[in-house]
Amino acid sequence: MKISVLDDYHDTVRTLPCFAKLAGHDVRIWNDHVQDVARLAGRLQDTEALVLIRERTQIREPLLERLPALRLISQRSVYPHIDVAACTRLGIIVSSNQHTGAPSYAAAELTFGLILAAMRQIPQQMNALRAGNWQIGVGNTLRGKTLGIYGYGRIGAAVAGYGKAFGMNVRVWAREASLARARSDGYEVAPNKQAFFEACDIVSLHMRLVDATRGIVTADDLARMKPTALLVNTSRAPLIEPGALVNALRAGHPGMVAVDVFEEEPVRDPNHPLLQIPNVVCTPHIGYVTREEYELQFSDIFDQIVAYANGGPINVVNPEALLHARRDA
Repeated sequence: MKISVLDDYHDTVRTLPCFAKLAGHDVRIWNDHVQDVARLAGRLQDTEALVLIRERTQIREPLLERLPALRLISQRSVYPHIDVAACTRLGIIVSSNQHTGAPSYAAAELTFGLILAAMRQIPQQMNALRAGNWQIGVGNTLRGKTLGIYGYGRIGAAVAGYGKAFGMNVRVWAREASLARARSDGYEVAPNKQAFFEACDIVSLHMRLVDATRGIVTADDLARMKPTALLVNTSRAPLIEPGALVNALRAGHPGMVAVDVFEEEPVRDPNHPLLQIPNVVCTPHIGYVTREEYELQFSDIFDQIVAYANGGPINVVNPEALLHARRDA
């Protein structure tokens, strides 16, 4: 098959052990980021299987209609960036392993890394040292602080465990089913959302972005946070009400923010508001970007391509497309 891989920024995919699974296929890897429909259509004109790295590129109907050879989109995890309905109508199969029960430990580890970086002012202290200054402020100890986990799924549960290991008081707010799991794991649950934001020294967001969670963190929620508190978001930027985060920082509630996600990515403007505020730590959506995580993800992605090529698609999220899949035309 003719296979295209988009957005492999550091040309990492071909260096993974699992890349051997595509031996015998014609693979083209793109290392830049392009969202323009005409340019993407030109690049992918002959592509039969399209490999996506998470949500870096939006795959919508205007593009899909210009890809006559495309039979399969193979990726891992959630797929809000894919127009699944259009894929189904066009006979394009979408395969995506949801890795049930297997959290992204890479994302959980980065979350805690951001907590440490923000609470101890690590980037700011490093920048000051490079500028010839010795110690620019006093940080905060994690032990004894209240770590709030908003959304107790696989990653949230892992971060809660890290907090416990650091001697933190872990408190959870989530859907009722998730709260029940948190209780069974021995964690305290907040009586309500308002009390959660008021009491926590650190709030870390761990939810999928769906219609029900878009804007779920409001300006009022942020205003309830302590002026010494930290908000961490390694999930999705639109979980927070548009514009609320920057306004909250300027108002001093919370006092610190650490984010790995942005409303529009990639961010290339050094004047982005979050990059201009000194009490913010930002990383460029690298929560899942480790060699170990890539090997896990692409092993699944390539297995899906091999299964399709062998006539037995797996992890199909739009089974209706099988009824009129393009390879059968």
